[in-house]
Amino acid sequence: MTSLTTLFLLAFSAATLLPGGSEAALVAMAALSEHTTLTLLLVASAGNILGSVLNYALGRLALHYQNRKWFPATPAALDKARGWFTRWGQWAVLLAWVPIIGDPITVAAGVMRMNFALFLILVTISKTLRYMVVLGVVGVFF
Repeated sequence: MTSLTTLFLLAFSAATLLPGGSEAALVAMAALSEHTTLTLLLVASAGNILGSVLNYALGRLALHYQNRKWFPATPAALDKARGWFTRWGQWAVLLAWVPIIGDPITVAAGVMRMNFALFLILVTISKTLRYMVVLGVVGVFF
């Protein structure tokens, strides 16, 4: 497996509900200078964004089970959450990069049936900016 594939898989898994992080691998690979900073940024961002897309899809899938007794939220709670998410939650997707709370936010976006195009734009901004900060290249792009 190549180092870029490993970086992609680490970034992908870090964005799912599985525990993990990709920042150390990204920094180590940047220090080794085997690949350009832009290549590393694109690979890590793509993996992390696609991991968030998986979370979104799992959230959408969860709705198929909302009428089951074991489903963790009542219809009233879902309606209340939809109202909050419609008003504020979409912008919370910009916090998808934050450890612990970011992954559940992306799942909630799917559960709340957030517009996928907007979800993808906000997650892309969030995840890519985080990796730019980790790489210390914000000034290069802005």
